Amino acid sequence: MGMNLALAYNMSEAPIGAVTDAADADADLVRQAVAGQVAAFERLYRRHVGRVHGAVRRLVGGHEARAQELTQDAFVRAWQKLDSYRFESAFGTWIYRLAVNVALMDLRSRSGAEDREEAMGDEVLALGATNARSDLRIDLERAVAKLPPRARAVLVLHDVEGWRHEDIALELAMAVGSSKAQLHRARQLLRRHLGEAHE
Repeated sequence: MGMNLALAYNMSEAPIGAVTDAADADADLVRQAVAGQVAAFERLYRRHVGRVHGAVRRLVGGHEARAQELTQDAFVRAWQKLDSYRFESAFGTWIYRLAVNVALMDLRSRSGAEDREEAMGDEVLALGATNARSDLRIDLERAVAKLPPRARAVLVLHDVEGWRHEDIALELAMAVGSSKAQLHRARQLLRRHLGEAHE
């Protein structure tokens, strides 16, 4: 396709020291939340909801109401399972993985009922940006949203989130070969959608 999807969705990278400080701060907040301090969990929520919501939103094809619902569900589950968090990875990684799993479970539950999601309307991206980079991002977001759910999930997990096909296959209950085939299909459809957007 000539471009890396992860770059198109790129968030600003924090310096290494800032990441370590944030992880330490998160660990302290987790300990406080496990001890019953709800305000500490609310701070964790505010720190991580943006990234979590962004990933879930891409996985559900820009369905904003569904993304919000699944994001909230992920944080509710995180609160319920917080005492099982073992500090083996950063809290941000843990909550992110939990949220992706919540979105994938939703995708699996809908897979028989929906072959292709309806194209999203203006609510998908009410960004109004005019520069070329923003326009490309908007076109890309819309094109990804038009993909069939399983193909979209594989594309987002592989090309944006950096998952391996083995992990994707396990999470989506498919063969590794099927994950690769879905990725190929998604990339072809994405090229076509992006081509139509610029005609």
